[in-house]
Amino acid sequence: MLSVREITSNDVELLLDYWYSRSEYQLNIMGADIKRMQPRSIFKANLESQLIQNYKEKQNFACIWLDNNIPIGHNNLNNIYFGNHAVMHFHIWNSKKRNSGLGHRLLQLSIPIFFKLFELDKIICEPYALNPAPNKTMKKLGFKFDKKYNTIPGTINFEQEVNRWILKKEELKLKNWT
Repeated sequence: MLSVREITSNDVELLLDYWYSRSEYQLNIMGADIKRMQPRSIFKANLESQLIQNYKEKQNFACIWLDNNIPIGHNNLNNIYFGNHAVMHFHIWNSKKRNSGLGHRLLQLSIPIFFKLFELDKIICEPYALNPAPNKTMKKLGFKFDKKYNTIPGTINFEQEVNRWILKKEELKLKNWT
């Protein structure tokens, strides 16, 4: 059984373990640069600070993805502009669980939560153009392709070509994700 819940203090080490156990090659596939990774202690402090902020203050927010109540990944927002838009990311921690359709089904559970909690008009997702799995998932979920362009999408990323996908609130209402 798949489920989604907000990150808790008990999840912080799991999320950190995911990022800090990746090899340089694994990070590179995701568009991340190991040299840009913050020290683990700083990343931990940032995660813990988001736990105590109210939704209108949060710049970052994460949901934990569970399979039979076992955490298997996370889905997060950053660059949150409450009542407007946010940028979404998602990761399945165990490589054996990837490319199985789990990410698609878990996104169907977490995306409505994001729209509701942050009163968003749209969610933007900008996966690395050379990483086919998240791009395929965005299309399958009904996100609309906006453009392909070069950018540095986040603090841990190198400059790269990304595909910008957008899902608007009115399009979400047409989905039957239950």
